[in-house]
Amino acid sequence: MPALLIGLIGLIGFAGRPGALGTSGGFAQWWRETGDFLFDLYGGLPWWAVPLFWVALVIILVSTVSLLALTVSAQLQLARTARARRRYGDPAESEADYLWVFMVPALNEEVTIADSVGRLSEVRATHKRILVVNDGSDDRTGQILASLDVPELTVLTRTAPEARQGKSEALNDAWRYLHREVLGAGVYGGWDPRRVIVTIVDADGRLDARAARVSRLFDDPRVGGVQALVRIYNRRSFLTWAQDIEFGVFGHLFQMGRMSWGTANMGGNGQFNRLAALDEVAVENRRGQRGPWREGRLTEDQDIGLRMIERGWRGAQSTTVTVHQQGLNSLRALYRQRTRWSQGGWQMLDLSWRMLRNPSVGIAGRWDQFWYLLNPLVQAWMGLTVLLTVVFVATQTTRVQPSVLFLLVLYLFAVFPVVWSVVFARRRFTPLKLIADVLLAHLYVFYSWLIYPVVYRALLRQLMGLQRWAKTEREAIEGDPPD
Repeated sequence: MPALLIGLIGLIGFAGRPGALGTSGGFAQWWRETGDFLFDLYGGLPWWAVPLFWVALVIILVSTVSLLALTVSAQLQLARTARARRRYGDPAESEADYLWVFMVPALNEEVTIADSVGRLSEVRATHKRILVVNDGSDDRTGQILASLDVPELTVLTRTAPEARQGKSEALNDAWRYLHREVLGAGVYGGWDPRRVIVTIVDADGRLDARAARVSRLFDDPRVGGVQALVRIYNRRSFLTWAQDIEFGVFGHLFQMGRMSWGTANMGGNGQFNRLAALDEVAVENRRGQRGPWREGRLTEDQDIGLRMIERGWRGAQSTTVTVHQQGLNSLRALYRQRTRWSQGGWQMLDLSWRMLRNPSVGIAGRWDQFWYLLNPLVQAWMGLTVLLTVVFVATQTTRVQPSVLFLLVLYLFAVFPVVWSVVFARRRFTPLKLIADVLLAHLYVFYSWLIYPVVYRALLRQLMGLQRWAKTEREAIEGDPPD
């Protein structure tokens, strides 16, 4: 989305020369003038910059078509979901057919771990286990976990040198324990992996007590993963409010749009995975240990979701089951987090051609996945065109001549897509609420620009081979989230 915003100033500015395209005459004259206009669109620029801006223009057009396609697909999927709820009644009626295993990786989580586990104990599921991986914590995390009276809880304690090797390795340890101890013997011995749902919850996560309602989606044997709708529970500042909007747009628009094609992706918090699907994508790490999550991946959730889709499983999104998590009130911490996510996006480029050739997904889904994976490259390219625009205007290499039409087109392409996405995600269509959402959406546009530079910082870290990150600090626990 920000890629669509960034490039328009330069692209439309250079094309905004008045009188460049005639408005009278026959079709033949209009056709000739249109051709001349397009040929000379960036004629005032240095020769080496013209191809850069033409590529950026193509990116804008493709991004616009992509957003329109996702909007239509999301609306159709939301309508299908609503009809299914009305037709079939209680969506959790089949939850007893599944074993629900909740995995919580925890490294120095003394602030939030008791709250997270306590809420998991309240999840209404007939068969469930909670596996918390204490990944070498040196605070009070272990003591707090030992003090909890939760019958379904098992704490897996990792120590050096195995501990602190990343979230992927902590989850892989829990996956091996699940096969060896939970399904290998005892009351759940021999349970069919197709009927085991592994749910990843971060240590600050507050999973919906009705989480087992996603069982209806897993009743489709082709579904390998379902992502819960992520919300921010400490939305008391502009930054945390914007993060809540961001997750809402991603879930309601992009994820629901992709769900129609079976390509909804997995997030790091509130992702439900069928164990059989995880088993299919298991690989060996450098020490010869098997596990579904690939080591060294900074966005292991995105990676595993894509690889499950590659193997023929479908990805789905729930907008009725939520997981609340802490947002970041510090801009510095937010930049650090989003740089890590963006660097993970750069790592995912190696899957782009594989997803484009994936025979298990239709042509629309394949192209969407390919374009989605190119997002870091697209963002970096568009940002470059803006930088060049500033340089060219400052040095008077070219001139921008604003007009009413110029400003209207600029708004239509650079701001309106974000406003539309926010309004679509909020889905509050009464007049007063609609006006409020339109006004608030313009603040979200500013947020989109604010975090844009992380794509370059992430690229630099990736090129330098920097993989280690400081852990995000938690804030003191608050009460239940506001409405």
